[in-house]
Amino acid sequence: MIYTCTMAPSVDYTTFLASFQTGELNRANAVNYYPGGKGINVSRVLQQFNIPSTALGFVGGFTGEFITQKLQEEGIQTDFIQTNETTRINVKVAAKSATELNGPAPRISEKQQQELLERVQHFKTQDWLILAGSIPSTISTTFLEEMVKTCEQLGVRLAVDTSGQPLQQLMTMTPYFVKPNEHELGELFNTKITTVDEVIYYGKQLVEKGIQHVIVSLGAKGAIYLSHDCIAVADPLQGEVMNTVGAGDSMVAAFIAQMTAEASKVDAFRYAVAAGSATAFSNDLCDRQLVEKLAQDVCVNIYTDRM
Repeated sequence: MIYTCTMAPSVDYTTFLASFQTGELNRANAVNYYPGGKGINVSRVLQQFNIPSTALGFVGGFTGEFITQKLQEEGIQTDFIQTNETTRINVKVAAKSATELNGPAPRISEKQQQELLERVQHFKTQDWLILAGSIPSTISTTFLEEMVKTCEQLGVRLAVDTSGQPLQQLMTMTPYFVKPNEHELGELFNTKITTVDEVIYYGKQLVEKGIQHVIVSLGAKGAIYLSHDCIAVADPLQGEVMNTVGAGDSMVAAFIAQMTAEASKVDAFRYAVAAGSATAFSNDLCDRQLVEKLAQDVCVNIYTDRM
């Protein structure tokens, strides 16, 4: 089973306008409401590949009910922990340029953290736990350590896609799969990364620490995959970028979907790049048909001599 965990989910409210004027009344041409959060995005994309998953995390109030209902309508199983706070709403204004207003992360009590840990303790060997998105400051470092330790003891494959101090901490505990972007990779090593060679150099250091799979997303410049026996560099796909929200999450979902189907590392990476691009070229998350089409156009260069 694949479990996704979103500590701070949201209802993503996106408004589309021809132009946006601060201090003025702006009327939207269209609006969208989606269940949001990186782990939730991963579950939604996995569903496009007919891969079942269970969405974990913390929700509350009418917005939490909306998220649960929408995911269940899409056929995604949920096992959220209820909080006393209303799940946040993130407002995204899509005009000539994009503006985002994200609500504050929820306060997660020790009791609620323990409830999540108890769920993880019932996972089975070879299950996946995808920890994605921001981690509230009320989540203790001890809790993260216990969760990672539990995954290691049970043989659960932990995938991490977060940032900041939690990412720094989690990298010391050797997850199975990580997907930083180039800026997050630089922050891990207290440096600024500007070239492909630098991405490869620092990405290899993560692999040398014992991380099995590393994908570094480079936005419009493509992506790089690293493992103990392979370095693969994907050129960017060309298309009209309509939406960057969820592109990285789509990469994570497609990579894991292909790995569960026993695809090769390179093919899994190829689909990851296609899925990230498909989301970027869409108003919402990618659909499988477009991913399959774009996967045929992904150019991957393999550098085995650099390992």
